[in-house]
Amino acid sequence: MVQSMTGFGRGTAANDRYKITVELKSVNNRYLEVALHAPRLLLTLEGSIKKAISGVAERGKVDVYIQLEVIGDAEPCLKTDKALAAAYAGAISEVADAAGINAYQLTIGDLLRLPGLFTLQPPEDDLTAAETALMQALDEALAGLAAMRRSEGERLACDLLARRDRVTSLVSRIETLSADLAKDYQAKLKARIEELLGAMPLDEARLANEVAYFADHACINEELVRLQSHLTQLGELLQSDDPCGRKLDFLLQEFNREVNTIGSKANCLEISQLVIEAKSELEKIREQIQNIE
Repeated sequence: MVQSMTGFGRGTAANDRYKITVELKSVNNRYLEVALHAPRLLLTLEGSIKKAISGVAERGKVDVYIQLEVIGDAEPCLKTDKALAAAYAGAISEVADAAGINAYQLTIGDLLRLPGLFTLQPPEDDLTAAETALMQALDEALAGLAAMRRSEGERLACDLLARRDRVTSLVSRIETLSADLAKDYQAKLKARIEELLGAMPLDEARLANEVAYFADHACINEELVRLQSHLTQLGELLQSDDPCGRKLDFLLQEFNREVNTIGSKANCLEISQLVIEAKSELEKIREQIQNIE
């Protein structure tokens, strides 16, 4: 089943300590990229969050927004980084000596202004409670995200299949026209030569050689066969259960190569017009598959 890389999901969970809300927003991206926007308390769970998301999405940029609301009362734990305090003191002493400031004494006010010395951490059981609520909210958000990606993917698949059918119709018309290219060229060339020669005899052998040369250089049978094969592959990929975005992107490059070759080889105004229409449809297909996982 085709999945889009665009989606949104939201989940909320609460216990006696915390209420947590998770919002997921995903857009197209070449690889899976997860950007976490969360309170510091939950940053240690980044690995678990990314692992859960990778179970739902293989490609796309996923922004994770987490809101945390404290419900219950908990005694915080204040930790002091003594090694960092000593390093600060040593560095300040060196700066004071370099500046010619003698006997500079650090005050408690100086220490309080230095970043990183004090860390406020909740009790261990609070971290467990926060993780439990977070994963519940994340599961709900992931379910919503996956549902939207599937729904959007189904819409994209329907649109792409309709465009595939239009390209198929154009290719069939090109095939019909190409069957008579050599005959039409021979008739036009013969009429033109007879007009120029008047009553002089026509060299039929020379005419046949010229027509054969034209037919060889204007033959697009191989390109048409490959296009038909690509159209079949496109339909199969759009009905596959596996992620197909990268394969579709490669297949579209092959489509364009064959269509461009037909446009350059077929010396026919009607075929040229059909090629332009086909390229227009292929460009629309290219735009759509950028959103497919």
